[in-house]
Amino acid sequence: MDKLTGLATVLGIILAVVAGLVPIPGLDVGLVLLILGVIGGIGASQDGAIRMFLAVLVLPAIAAGLGGIPAVGGYLAAIFANLAVAATGIAATLAARKAYDVVMGGIKGLTAG
Repeated sequence: MDKLTGLATVLGIILAVVAGLVPIPGLDVGLVLLILGVIGGIGASQDGAIRMFLAVLVLPAIAAGLGGIPAVGGYLAAIFANLAVAATGIAATLAARKAYDVVMGGIKGLTAG
């Protein structure tokens, strides 16, 4: 499972960069990046969840800031925006996993007595 989630994360990063540099016709890049992020989030560590949530907030701001650079700004903005979509998938999975852990802990607490 670790190999699959690691592969999904790497493919997400590669796709984010490639799709930021060249258009890929016939492919909904955002959807693919989100799905790869969700798969990658399954194997992500809960210890880094706060950093991932922060990345979801900061990456779009970085993309907007880089968009003003002449000649390469559009490419850099697209790359960082794509990375933000993949990070959103990872963060969503981490949040869902944490919610599941909290609910299961509550259920175990109710049945322990």
